[in-house]
Amino acid sequence: MEKSKIKVLVVDDSAIVRQVLKERLSQEPDIEVVGVAPDPYIARDKIVKLNPDVLILDVEMPRMDGITFLKKLMRYRPMPVVIFSSLTPQGSELALEALKEGAIEVMVKPGGSYSVGEAIAQLAQKIRAAAKARFLKFSSELPPLDEDQVSETSLKYVGDEIIAIGASTGGTEALKVVLKQMPLNSPGIVIVQHMPPGFTEAFARRLNEICKIEVREARDKDPVLPGTALIAPGGLHMVLMRSGTRYYVKLKEGPLVNYQRPSVDVLFSSVAKAAGPKAIGVIMTGMGSDGARGLLEMKKAGAKTIAQDENTCVIFGMPKEAIKLGAVDHVVPLEEIPSQILKLLKNSA
Repeated sequence: MEKSKIKVLVVDDSAIVRQVLKERLSQEPDIEVVGVAPDPYIARDKIVKLNPDVLILDVEMPRMDGITFLKKLMRYRPMPVVIFSSLTPQGSELALEALKEGAIEVMVKPGGSYSVGEAIAQLAQKIRAAAKARFLKFSSELPPLDEDQVSETSLKYVGDEIIAIGASTGGTEALKVVLKQMPLNSPGIVIVQHMPPGFTEAFARRLNEICKIEVREARDKDPVLPGTALIAPGGLHMVLMRSGTRYYVKLKEGPLVNYQRPSVDVLFSSVAKAAGPKAIGVIMTGMGSDGARGLLEMKKAGAKTIAQDENTCVIFGMPKEAIKLGAVDHVVPLEEIPSQILKLLKNSA
C-alpha cells in the first residue's frame, strides 16, 4: 500500500512565492501541496475544505497578519504550522511570537547566498518535522530551584565545569523551561538551537529578559563564564575551545552537518575534546539525529549525559537517536532537566 503524502497548504500574499512552493515542494515524493491562499481569510475556507496536515504561513500579510491568524487557528483548529517569512528585525520578533503561540518551526525566505534549492530542501525537512510534531504546553511558572543545592559546587568549580545543550524542533519553548531554572552561579552554558540567521539574537534577548543567568548570542572568541549562556548564531557552527583553565567559543562557517549549521554534533564533539569529564551534555526535542554522535563522544570522554524523555518532546528524534547509540546516562522529563544537571554537578564535586 502506498504511503499517504503530507498534505500542505501554503498561505502567502506573494503570488511568486505561492507558485514556487507549489511547484518545488510537489516534487518531493512524500509531500503534496493541496492548495494555496493569498491571505488568512481564504486560507480559513481552504483549511475546512482541504483538511491539510501542515500549514506554511507568512507572517506579514494584508487584511490579517500571520500571528493573529495563528492565534485564532490554535484556538479553534490546532494544526502544525511552519512559519516561512522574510527576515527583518521586526520579523524575527514576530517569528518568535509565532513559536510561542504554537508554530512548530520557523524559516527564512531565501535571499543573498541562500539559494532557493537549499531553502526548499530545508523547508521540506521542516514540513516532515511538523507533520510528526505533538502539541505540548509547558508552564513557564515552575517553582525556583533551591540554590543552596549548588552554591558550593558551582562556586567551587567556577570556570571548570561546562554545560552543553542541543535542541531543534520545539526547543525554543523547551529551552525557556530549562534556562529559567538555572541559578546565577551555574557553570557556563553553550547552546545550539537550530534557528535561521537573524533569529538567534532576538531569541537570546527574550530569554535574557526572563532568566536569572545572562543569555546572549555568542560572538567569536567569547569567554564561557559562570552564570552565562551563549547561543550559537544561526548560520554559523560554534565550537568550544580551552586555554589553560579558561573556555571560550569559536564561530566558523563550513558545510552543513546533519543538514544543520549550527550543528549540535559540531558543538558536542568540541566539548568532548575541550572539557572531557568536566562537561554535562543535554540533548532535547528535535527531528533527526544531530547531536547523537557528539553526545556519544562526550560520554566516552567522561562527561555526564542527559536526554529529554519522549513524553515531553515535541519530536522525540534527536534524544531517541542518542539513546539508541548508548550516549545517554539519564532520560528525564523536560521540567526535571535543570535539577538533574544540578544533581550531577553536586555529585561530581
